[in-house]
Amino acid sequence: MPIKIPNALPATRTLTDENIFVMDETRATTQDIRPLYILVLNLMPTKIETETQLARLLGNTPIQVELELMQMKNHKSKNVSHEHMLKFYQAFDAFKDRYFDGMVITGAPLEHLEFEEVDYWDELCEVMEWSKTHVHSTFHICWGAQAGLYYHYGIPKIQLPKKLFGVFPHQVVRKSSILFRGFDDSFMVPHSRHTANATQAIEDCPYLKILASSKQAGVYACATEGCRQIFITGHSEYDRRTLEKEYLRDKEKGLPIQVPENYYPGDDDTQDPIVTWKSGANLLYSNWLNFIVYQDTPYDVNSIEPFHKTKVQK
Repeated sequence: MPIKIPNALPATRTLTDENIFVMDETRATTQDIRPLYILVLNLMPTKIETETQLARLLGNTPIQVELELMQMKNHKSKNVSHEHMLKFYQAFDAFKDRYFDGMVITGAPLEHLEFEEVDYWDELCEVMEWSKTHVHSTFHICWGAQAGLYYHYGIPKIQLPKKLFGVFPHQVVRKSSILFRGFDDSFMVPHSRHTANATQAIEDCPYLKILASSKQAGVYACATEGCRQIFITGHSEYDRRTLEKEYLRDKEKGLPIQVPENYYPGDDDTQDPIVTWKSGANLLYSNWLNFIVYQDTPYDVNSIEPFHKTKVQK
């Protein structure tokens, strides 16, 4: 939470430069408080597992969050009951006239398809376009990030020589990024994907800045100025067993799959996986909710201003 200090105190500039959120007396006495309205577009086939993972992270702050779930109208989920979808999910039509403080667009196991081949691509494009005028900050994950980078900035995904699969060390590239405030010099993130976005393509985009990266996994996080749009290529939300479930599923199907790197002790898949990424995951979502959403969104959610592309300082 912010620290309230007297108006015009000299420490304000120093603390602000250090990414310490400062609220002066004037703002503190006039601010109003309400819940944050967060919308999750859940594209994962494992709907309930993904809901739980995201709710755990989004609920791990002192901020009250009201979470709602969206599904694609033109896609039928096969791994969850129809009753569950009817009870907890709504299609885009139910949300398109509303405004949200934040939105999460999850990944999806669709890397083998070109974006235009995805059965709900047109609908997803409509949602992503809507997010620019009705959402304060949109948080894209894995395939959702690749889809967002392609739709908004024309950055294509590229095929990797082999599946990127495991838990990899990352470094914060942009030390001033409020999204990565408090992160260690090295932090771990799970990845599970066959495709990536070329670092050079993101560096060449005048509207995006790279925030964190990995030698093995490439760009992990990039964002627009003010983080109105955030693109995360990994799965910090994953539970202890998520990679294991994917590994055993492919192994049982006889598909070519390597033991996930840096996951089992000594790469021995008879051992329990070691969780090395949860503290970073909690910090990432906490920073997003607190500094980018809560501290910056207007009190009247209906007065959210449209997002406009702004060139970033590289």
